[in-house]
Amino acid sequence: MTPSDNSTPSRPDSPDGQRFTPEQRRILLVSFVVAFLSLLSVSIVNVVLPSIESSMEASSAALQWILSGYALAFGVVLVAAGRAGDIFGRGKLFVIGLVLFGLGSLSAGLAGDPLWLNVSRVVMGLGSGFLNPQVTGLIQQYFKGAQRGTAFGLFGGVIGVSVAVGPVLGGVLIALLGPEWGWRAAFLINVPFVVLGLVGAFFWLPASAWRPVGEASQSAAGPAESAGAAEPGAAAARRGGRLANLDPVGVLLLSAGILLTMLPFVEREVGALIWFSLLAGAAFIAVWLWWERRFARAGREPMVDLALFRTRSFANGALLITVYFMGMTSVWVLLALWMQQGLGHTALAAGMIGLPSAAVSAVLSPIAGKHVTRVGRPMVLWGVLLALTGLGLTATAVVLHYVAGTSEWWLLGSLAVLGSGQAFVVGPNQTLTLAEVPIRYAGSAGGVLQTGQRVGTSIGIAMITGVVFSMVASAGWASAFAVGLGVIAVFIAVAGVVGLFDLRQGRRASGAGA
Repeated sequence: MTPSDNSTPSRPDSPDGQRFTPEQRRILLVSFVVAFLSLLSVSIVNVVLPSIESSMEASSAALQWILSGYALAFGVVLVAAGRAGDIFGRGKLFVIGLVLFGLGSLSAGLAGDPLWLNVSRVVMGLGSGFLNPQVTGLIQQYFKGAQRGTAFGLFGGVIGVSVAVGPVLGGVLIALLGPEWGWRAAFLINVPFVVLGLVGAFFWLPASAWRPVGEASQSAAGPAESAGAAEPGAAAARRGGRLANLDPVGVLLLSAGILLTMLPFVEREVGALIWFSLLAGAAFIAVWLWWERRFARAGREPMVDLALFRTRSFANGALLITVYFMGMTSVWVLLALWMQQGLGHTALAAGMIGLPSAAVSAVLSPIAGKHVTRVGRPMVLWGVLLALTGLGLTATAVVLHYVAGTSEWWLLGSLAVLGSGQAFVVGPNQTLTLAEVPIRYAGSAGGVLQTGQRVGTSIGIAMITGVVFSMVASAGWASAFAVGLGVIAVFIAVAGVVGLFDLRQGRRASGAGA
């Protein structure tokens, strides 16, 4: 089977500059379905862990690795996979990631012991890491201007919905199929969608998506843009071939640095010595930075063009979303714990609490994406304010539940406000952050952005759950949950400060240009 080439590769904009072409819709459908599955697998496991524990008699260490093995593999390969997509063709890396994710899901659903399950989760994480940078890269390649903003807005909605729906789906499967087959179905359900995704990739991704960006950009982008994208890649190819351009030394150095940086946050139960890996991780990243500069001075295209970090929009946007994810993703972990351990609800009920947030985020994300190129950074700041408002209302509802006996289901409304904030932050920030990134680096830049999200998530969950658990025994869930929400609010407020800084820098640059 070969990829479809029965249509002309998409121009970045349709005739009216707004509506998607049929080919663009197909690209989004294929990309978002598999991205949804890979992100769903992050959150669905939280509610099926007790069933895995009872079914396999798994130790606490084995259960921790079911979570952390996926997260580590996912985070470690993002940047390298993004760069590989730029060099070899995003369609190829998309299919490789999809196959790995599908095989890992099938193996996990049939696992006979905890070790088998953990290895399967690592394979799933690798597949997700290969997949997700290709989604952002394809959007960069085939969408432009307001279209790109709308596409990233939809992607932000996919992220929000996948996080909220995962616990619900896990709870439903446990309720319908029982503990044993419920947790297995949480993995096996991915397999038929992976098959559909593979068929869709081969028939719906345009032929240019399967070629290196330098070769594909003349048809996928405008002539002016493709000229700048093709020349460096072509010159580099002449000097050593595609494998050398992937920069294998840089891949190994950065992968080791990310792994050692994330490790103590996902394996904090090991003991105090695990925190020394942060120093080792920093050392590897420092050596990687040196190597990338040396690689570029030799006239080659580095794994990540460090000049990207001198671009205001990219550097500030990457920092903003990393800090934002340090806080926001912990909300759903705390809610699941509080609903089940604090109030005694079922896993299904704990998952249902996030549905209004997911629905609001899904509705508002494409609207925000449609207007972000006109509104700019203020839209992200509005989202931060809405998120802080939602957190304040959530904390108030929790306090009133314990003080005045009000229903905990009032959180449905406060979390909907939180979801609206999510819609105005995630997708719009992605659009603004990648707006000035050259197409030939779209995959690696998207990988950098998503690596920040994964590292931020790991750090935030470790820190915030640590604070909450330390307080539950002495102060109870009411105080612990309120303090946890307060820490989350601090992270989101800091993200807002980064956004204000970026806005001021942008206005100064505009004033100087005028």
